[in-house]
Amino acid sequence: MASDGHRQNAAVERRRPSWDEYFLKLAMLASERATCPRMHCGCVLVRDRFVLSTGYNGSLPGTPHCTTHGCIVVNNHCVRTNHAEINAICQAAQHGISLTGATAYVTNMPCTACAKALVAAGVRRVVIFSDFHETLAETFFAESGVALDRLPMPDRDIHYHLERYSSARACEPSATP
Repeated sequence: MASDGHRQNAAVERRRPSWDEYFLKLAMLASERATCPRMHCGCVLVRDRFVLSTGYNGSLPGTPHCTTHGCIVVNNHCVRTNHAEINAICQAAQHGISLTGATAYVTNMPCTACAKALVAAGVRRVVIFSDFHETLAETFFAESGVALDRLPMPDRDIHYHLERYSSARACEPSATP
């Protein structure tokens, strides 16, 4: 059993992220799956601290990705990909999940079309840490009573120290078939 002194030292070394930071970090992680080099964006839809769905900028299922076939740019926007918010909304719809009252954690301010889709889906709060050019999102959120919170970008690092946990040890890599 750990001593009280050890627990206090561990608490000093590590600050537990707030719920907003936690879900923004999940959105950042989702953005790493993005397949359009023009913008990596992630979205996590949450209600009552429960993840309902996630999304990232990516091509339609079964279609080529920008990373392999290039972007299709129209009016300075890539139209090959769906935005993270649309993919998160579609994932929820495919699984029959209502988004009424949800919070959207998005790495970037939604574009105008994504903002309208979030409002129409019933999202009541949007949390971002980065703005986006040429969007009416803030206007539509305000008109619809959707709260918009701009927070600082969370720490980009994952702080997991396997060596500190007495009941854990690193796995040996598996052979891939």
